[in-house]
Amino acid sequence: MKRRNFLANVAAGSGLVVLNPIYASNGKKNTEKVNSINKEGKILNADLVIIGGGTGGCATALGALRNGLTVIMTEETDWIGGQLTQQGVPPDEHKWINDFGATALYREFRKKVRTYYRDNYPLKAEFAENERFNPGNASVSEISHEPKVSLRVLETMFDPYISAGKLVLLKETVALKASVLGNKVQSVSVKTLSSGEIWNLVAPYFADATELGDLLPMTGTEYVCGAEAKSDTGELHAAEIADPTNNQAFTVCFAMDYRPNEDWTINKPEEYMFWRDFTPEMKTPWAGKLLELNYSNPRTLLPKNLGFDPRGNHMKEVLNLWIYRRILAKDNFEDGFLSGDITLVNYPQNDYFLGNIVDVSDNELKHHINRAKQLSLSLLYWLQTEAPRSDGGKGWPGIRLRHDVMGTNDGLAKYPYIREARRIKPLFRITEHHVGATQRATIQGVSEAEARAKNFEDSVGLGYYHIDLHPSSGGDNYIDFSSLPFQIPLGALIPERMENIFPVNKNIGTTHLTNGCYRLHPVEWSIGEAIGMFVPFLMGTGRSPQEVYKDAAAVRKFQSLIRSQGVDTHWPYEKM
Repeated sequence: MKRRNFLANVAAGSGLVVLNPIYASNGKKNTEKVNSINKEGKILNADLVIIGGGTGGCATALGALRNGLTVIMTEETDWIGGQLTQQGVPPDEHKWINDFGATALYREFRKKVRTYYRDNYPLKAEFAENERFNPGNASVSEISHEPKVSLRVLETMFDPYISAGKLVLLKETVALKASVLGNKVQSVSVKTLSSGEIWNLVAPYFADATELGDLLPMTGTEYVCGAEAKSDTGELHAAEIADPTNNQAFTVCFAMDYRPNEDWTINKPEEYMFWRDFTPEMKTPWAGKLLELNYSNPRTLLPKNLGFDPRGNHMKEVLNLWIYRRILAKDNFEDGFLSGDITLVNYPQNDYFLGNIVDVSDNELKHHINRAKQLSLSLLYWLQTEAPRSDGGKGWPGIRLRHDVMGTNDGLAKYPYIREARRIKPLFRITEHHVGATQRATIQGVSEAEARAKNFEDSVGLGYYHIDLHPSSGGDNYIDFSSLPFQIPLGALIPERMENIFPVNKNIGTTHLTNGCYRLHPVEWSIGEAIGMFVPFLMGTGRSPQEVYKDAAAVRKFQSLIRSQGVDTHWPYEKM
């Protein structure tokens, strides 16, 4: 199947820089490997090839590198980090994240983010030693911060491995095709967008860390898309009829600050009149027009009012969207350092759901991406010119689009925030039966407060978030309901047939519904880190992942390994 890539269409004029590749060798296992050139391009060898440098891809690489493997990792943009960086989404986390419910490495990453601010920014004295310092004081995240800080922290975590020749990082590089023999991927051909160079990446193992699961169709790995039917999954909230084209909204995020008494109004976007007057047509009615300070309450679907005030004021009766995903709060820093807050815009008003982008043509993909950008710019223009103010006026012309925060010429994120992708057909599929609060309570014959998620004997990590599905391309309004603190089963990370390719993003063996709680930052990290450790474990056994999965003793041995490296596999309920 043809590679679906919208960035390739715009990269030629982007001015992005590709890191020159260095050849990986760990001095032991790979001394016999030779880098050469054939008629299709240059050959690079490593123990593990990771296609995609997002949150899951980075965690996979770190887990593998820590265990002595050589790694090649590609990235479509010039920023690694995915949700944390190029997509502009501050971490969505659970309330126990500082103590448990994530890997030790993820918590170390969070500490490094805070240390970066302490070392480089003039914090007020009361925040300098605060272990839970929140740069943005956001209402949705305990560690809401600038994308570039996540980027710099991740880069420093990789620097030693690059210097040692253990990691080849190919930025602004996309996958073109794969070579497959039987149940194994032999190589993946990639192209650097700035130079046009072709590289053939050869390894015994591969990881699909792309945002849409692009490697799955290329390699013939069996997968599904969209919403399953209740007759298939038996899930309480599943649709009556399956729809593989019904996927969650995606969002093109952006950053902005506020300059009182100045006018930073952008030119009117081409599609502004359409989006200003647009009323979503859904199976359950939306609250009103999309560009209004209200939306459908995700739990009840009744109209819910929102507020907006770029001066950062807390509002008593409604949420001020300005502080929702604020990444720098001026009050955290020495007086006069910041003229105002900086906030990231990932609101209900710029969720794009007028078209599906999974398994579509390049032209259709590009069309919807461009329209999503128009929606985000239209939201910005509406906030600058028409948003209602508490004083009876309209618009905040002092809102300034911060191109520098996102590192782009247009001020929009380098990559859309993707919530749903292709999903492998796994050895074990996670359904609402396993993690949904209401369905688990019914199964266990207890109240929802007493219910617990399914205990997976093959657990390789933990996570928690409510099941949160944004409006979809199939016309669904929000689907939002309670889940339970859950485990990540190894069986959901192993394809039913393919033996040397693994999903490490939103492409694991969930359903349309359970993807809604397995798609968040720390869970994606945990998935990636688990696979980063599973690959060297497999290399040590000489067995296929399917064979290991069927061997309970082997699974326990792997769990012992990952626990020794800071991965919790069971929730400490006595502490919760």
